[in-house]
Amino acid sequence: MQYESVIGLEVHVQLNTATKIFCGCATKFGAEPNSQTCPVCLGLPGVLPVLNEEALKKGILAGIALNCEVAEYSKFDRKNYFYPDLPKAYQISQYDMPVCKKGYIDITTENGMKRIGITRLHLEEDAGKSIHSEDKSENTSFVDLNRTGIPLAEIVSEPDMRTADEAYNYLQKIKSIIKYTGVSDVNMEEGSLRCDVNISVRLKGEEKFGEKVEVKNLNSFKAVKAAINYEFDRQVDLIEAGEKKLIIQETRLWDPDRQLTFSMRSKEDAHDYRYFPDPDLTPVIITSEFVDELKKSLPELPDQKRERFTAQYSIPVYDAEVLTSVRQLSEYYEDVIKNGANPKKASNWIMSELMGQIQDPEDIMNFPVKAADLASLLKLIDNNTINGKIAKTVFRDMIETGKKPEAIIEEKGLIQVSDTSEIEAIIDKILSSNQQSVDDYRNGKEKALGFLVGQVMKESRGKANPQVVNEILINKLKG
Repeated sequence: MQYESVIGLEVHVQLNTATKIFCGCATKFGAEPNSQTCPVCLGLPGVLPVLNEEALKKGILAGIALNCEVAEYSKFDRKNYFYPDLPKAYQISQYDMPVCKKGYIDITTENGMKRIGITRLHLEEDAGKSIHSEDKSENTSFVDLNRTGIPLAEIVSEPDMRTADEAYNYLQKIKSIIKYTGVSDVNMEEGSLRCDVNISVRLKGEEKFGEKVEVKNLNSFKAVKAAINYEFDRQVDLIEAGEKKLIIQETRLWDPDRQLTFSMRSKEDAHDYRYFPDPDLTPVIITSEFVDELKKSLPELPDQKRERFTAQYSIPVYDAEVLTSVRQLSEYYEDVIKNGANPKKASNWIMSELMGQIQDPEDIMNFPVKAADLASLLKLIDNNTINGKIAKTVFRDMIETGKKPEAIIEEKGLIQVSDTSEIEAIIDKILSSNQQSVDDYRNGKEKALGFLVGQVMKESRGKANPQVVNEILINKLKG
């Protein structure tokens, strides 16, 4: 294709402080409308904001985790615009001196790892929420100001992404890193992770960017991908139709029902917001000692953990990426290994059998099969007490009953048969009753062996050691 998209993302992360960024109101989700407000967040005359130190710390922690430089000197600004859910008619944000800048993260693409730059991470207060009546005849809107003053960290990327998949992977990585730090639950359903897309189109090889369009109302990562793909096609179609002038700098909304974007308003530039330093808030001075203390509180992050897993446990990079994508999943995996399981076998089982049984990997610590019991099951496979097929049956029983694998195996008589004389007797019986398959194998039809193995396993109720079965069968068929 001769065109490419140029994509940048603005990600808003709600910091999980107990109180708002400039007042003492609670930040609890789902409270009665307008029940978590005060004169400060309502913007009443004569009040003064006071910066929440916990919000500052959590914002800086997020910046450090995103490889940002922490500014020694930053300040808050007033971003002026009028909207019903913005009671002061300005938003306290940061403009030219953000708390963090010049960061990056590495994402996986079809061509390998790619570094995406992060322009800045700045702190700001959230606006309220407008609620419009679903009955068009009422023509009524309501305003809930509970969200007003909720602390946000806005993460602005460089326009380094070229495809919807890259944008999707970037968002997944941001979410994973922020979740690891513990500064936010990054729950899109509750609004603690929101994303706006900036996208333009140009000919491949061109240096100059096309006209940038912002897309809002994206309530899922899937919607981000769909909106980017739609907007790319829309802009390319206009260019090829000779209507490039119709691509203007504007804000468009994503319609999830019709799967398209539509114009909301012309896009404001920075000067439209008339930024100026907030006179009620002093500049923020951050010392290197303060930053060093915060760094000590950071956990091992996904990239570090992935590299350690591949080196320490000799598992493939893909396995390590899956297992480290969620902190709880990585902890469960390491608990299984600490209880004596083979690292690769543990990886395989967790990614296939276990993850097929849970909807959210973050809930893995509540999974009925504890790490120590899964390790016991895997060791029973390794020492030939049971085979892999029986292990899957035992695993399902462990989930349903909460019992340990040894108890289930004993109760159901599932111990693997490795006694060669017992297996040989079963094989002799199968060979004598399946002469056609014996002849087929001896005539070069390799598939016949699989059929015979299956018959032996069926006769032994799955308990025969498959390796022993194969060895004896082949010897007898060649004899």
